[in-house]
Formats: sequence, C-alpha cells, structure tokens
Amino acid sequence: AARRALDLVPAELFPVLFRAAFWDERTLALQDLVATWPFPVLSVRRLLGHRGHRRDPRREILSLGEKPSKLCLQAVILAVVAHLRRELEEPSRDGGESRCRLRVLDMTGLHDDDTDRGPEWMSLWSGTVALAKACVEVSKHQNECLKRASKRRKGPSGVSAAPRPPLSVEIRADLFVNATSFPVLRDALRAPGPLRLKCRDFHAEELSVAGTVGLLESLEPLGVRRVDLRFNNLGLPGLCAVLPRLAGFDDLLSLRLPYSNVNARRLTAGTEAGLRCLAAQLGRLPRLKELNLGSSRLSGKLRQLLGLELAFCHLLPGDLAFLSQSPHAPALKKLDLSGHDFSENLLGPLRRLLEETSASLLHLDLMECRLTDASLESLLPALCRCHQLRCLGLFGNHFSTPGLKVLLRKTLLLPDLRLVVYPYPVDCFHPEPPPQPSAGFRQDALDEERFAAVDAELRRVLASSGRADAVWTTSLSRHGALDYFAL
Repeated sequence: AARRALDLVPAELFPVLFRAAFWDERTLALQDLVATWPFPVLSVRRLLGHRGHRRDPRREILSLGEKPSKLCLQAVILAVVAHLRRELEEPSRDGGESRCRLRVLDMTGLHDDDTDRGPEWMSLWSGTVALAKACVEVSKHQNECLKRASKRRKGPSGVSAAPRPPLSVEIRADLFVNATSFPVLRDALRAPGPLRLKCRDFHAEELSVAGTVGLLESLEPLGVRRVDLRFNNLGLPGLCAVLPRLAGFDDLLSLRLPYSNVNARRLTAGTEAGLRCLAAQLGRLPRLKELNLGSSRLSGKLRQLLGLELAFCHLLPGDLAFLSQSPHAPALKKLDLSGHDFSENLLGPLRRLLEETSASLLHLDLMECRLTDASLESLLPALCRCHQLRCLGLFGNHFSTPGLKVLLRKTLLLPDLRLVVYPYPVDCFHPEPPPQPSAGFRQDALDEERFAAVDAELRRVLASSGRADAVWTTSLSRHGALDYFAL
C-alpha cells in the first residue's frame, strides 16, 4: 500500500522524503522509497547533506554528528537487493513497468576510514562486507532464476529461448578489506550479476602479496582514485609485484603505502634493482597527486624515489638537500616530515626546502621533530613565506609559551592558515624545570590550569587580530588530511 501511494508522489519530493526518513531512522519507509526511486542515481551522501548548515561541496566525509546509522544503510542495501530479486523473478513488462529507475547507488564518503564509532554506526569494513554479501546473494539468485527459466523455456527442439537481459544496478563505494573480509569481497568482485560493485577508494590491510594482486586485478580500474595498502608487509619485492597492476588505473590520484616494510638501509642483492623498479612503476602513474611512503627507511635513497609524505623515514641531510633542489619542489602541496630530528644538522636543509616549496605548499607536518624555540626562530622566516599554507602540524615539539606566542604573531600574516595543531608548552608541565627535548611528555604531568590560561590567551590574540576563523588546537583529531582530489 505504501509503495502504491508513492506512485502518486511527485518525483521532486523523493529527495526530501529520503532525507527525513533517513535522519528519523524510518527503515521501512526508506525501503519503499528506494524500491520506487524515480531517478537513475541515488547518492546517499549528497542527499543527506549537512543538517543545520549549508553543505560544503568540498567535504568528502560526513562528520560524526551526521553519520548515517547502520540500520538505515542496511535498509537501503536490502531494498536494492529486494528490487533486483523481484526483477529477476518476474521482469517488468510493457504496461506494468516499475517506477524504479535506479541504476547507480552511490555510497561513497560515508565513513571515517576503517574507524567504527560504535554499534549504531556502520564502519568502512562492515559496510564493505554488507555490500559484498549483497552482490554475492543477487548473483546466486540470478543463477537460480536462469536455471528455472531454462527448464521452462525449452521447446520441442530442446533449445532455450533467449532470456531478457536483467536490470542492473552499479554500487559505487569505498572499500576496506583485511584477511577476515577478503574471501567475501573476492567472491563479490568476481561474481557476475546485476548488482555490480565499483570502487572509488580501496583500502587493504594485512593481506598477502597474492591476495592484494588478486583484488586489484578484480577491481574495475575506471573510477578508482585512491589505493591505500598498509601493514601488508610487502617489502620491495611485493611492491614491485603489486604496482604493475595499477598501470591501467587512469583515474588514480592517491597511492598510500605506509608500513610496507621497505628498508633501503638494509642492503641486499636486490635492493637497488627493487628501488629502480619501484621508481619506474610510480612513473607510470602520471596523474598521481599523493604518494605516501610513511615509515619506510629511505635513508640516502631519495634521489631514486621522490615521496610527498616522508614521516619517520630516517632521512639524511643529503636527502633533504636533494629534495630542495628537485624540479618537483616548487610544486609540492603537502610535506610531512614528522618524526625527524631537526635539532641539529637537518635544520638548515629543512629551511632551504621550505624556501623552495613556499609558492605551492598548503599543508606542512613537522610533528615530533624535537623542535625548540631556537629552531622555530630559525625556521620562521622561511615558514612565513609560505603564503598559501592552510594547515600546520607541530604537535609533539618542545616550545615554550613565549615561543608559541611568537609563532602565532608571525603566522597571523598567512591569510589561508586555518588550522595549527600546536604542542603543549614545556612550561605547562610538572615538575620544573621543563624536560629536555629528548624526553617525552606525559599527559598526567600537564598543569591543566596553566595550559587552559595559555590556550585562552592564544584565542584572545586570534580574535583581537581578526583571525577568529583560524583554529589553534592541541587535538590531533582536528588534524584532517587535505582533499587531494580537489587540488
């Protein structure tokens, strides 16, 4: 009855009804709406928008307060499965055609990576499993229907009449897979059927080389914009086996390979050949905007491999000197050198690198780099030349309250700087005197009252300078990545 009533509802009201049903968690209403969806595309993220304020089209992921519930997302998936099952069992005929025009279900941008914020939310991992199971179920149902139809349609000649091509729906999604979910995703990507899974951002953890290669070969290359392979213990040989599978991914903009067990400092017979192979394969990805080789040991090898995210890579002064002299330096938009010791001989090369990248740099991370007030003073002239800088990460360094105030006053002139993640000042810890730069800070040693006063003073300076739009925080959760896909 509800679906018959929806046949009388104007098509332009469907997005409004969908939003209301979603946020009110009316799962049955959602299923009815999807079953009679009058448009070819249903993009969940775009339909939900942002409650209470204008939607920013540059945002790729909904915030925590806007997360769709697991029940609602499951209702949408189940509705598509049920619709395709009905079509397989009794395809719509002329004169009795279904109102549903759905051909693309877009479920991208709904999750924060693989983080599950609670049982009421659907994580990226659980969403991937739900979609994969749906594809497998519809494929099996199609096979059963084809077998039954073949038996019914055989005439006296024993030849089957050609069945009508079934309706198909493409699901666009961000996928996250590990060893547990690998079998069902592999089956879903290989299963022929009217429900087809198309990936936008692909994340894989703790898979074998063979498993990673197999999934990449099963993905439809068109539309894949990010591949994130972490904790897979691939090593140089594994990366050289995996990367050739990306040569046909013409839309690939982001390649993340952190914690891949690449150690160029531990020379073996195949190290140099492996680095040459890796560099050659990266050179076959001409549209790449982000390359993350975090936690790889590339000491002295940056001439062979140019990376944009080089946190905890044990770089030497010669590596930074090479990077500053590279023709790529004036085009760098994000630079992550967290975890390096800039207290001594790396500081000069870093300063020259910042000068070379100043015209283009948007995002700079120097977290846990043993920077002090003195080293900050040395860096500030080069840093203040980065007029397009939007985000600055300095957490885990060793600045005093006066040092932070100098940093704030100097960077007020950077018009686009909107986010600074700064460290707790050394003078806000017990006991006095403050710890040496080589020592770590313990949160329980923080003088909360003293730090609150420092934080309030920084906010007052921002407000009185007309820069209340800038966020200065010690919270790493505010340290969001740039949207590389809009650069």
